[in-house]
Amino acid sequence: MTEAAPAIYVDADACPVKAEVERVGTRHKVRMLIVSNGGLRPSRNPLVETVVVPDGPDVADMWIAGRAGPRDIVVTSDIPLAARCVENGAQVLKHTGEALTAANIGNILATRDLMADVRAADPFHQGGGRAFSKADRSRFLDALERALRKARTL
Repeated sequence: MTEAAPAIYVDADACPVKAEVERVGTRHKVRMLIVSNGGLRPSRNPLVETVVVPDGPDVADMWIAGRAGPRDIVVTSDIPLAARCVENGAQVLKHTGEALTAANIGNILATRDLMADVRAADPFHQGGGRAFSKADRSRFLDALERALRKARTL
């Protein structure tokens, strides 16, 4: 029995690195699944599969988490989804290139929950992340390249 080839799953809603995933994934000849609840233009690339899931809370997340496993790479900034994928053995990258792993996902999930509580307690608290930068894009490309090389050795 042969091992399944690695695949890249992209939580595509609001993901700023879809083009970079396609470029790197094509170079490595891996299957890429771009998952959203619609509104994305399908790629003509035969390695890219556009998966449209029904509307609803966390439907795309459940679809990805139900399929991604060892040797796969998941691109998401959704921390609960990342936690489920890490638990399944997948490598997880945020669009900034930050790897979410078994070693750090617990702290990241706790911080996310704490910040949600802070926002709920103060409706005027206007948090928000910093703008996505060229340096983030570069870190992501490097991290995806390393993750794909690692996936090939598993």
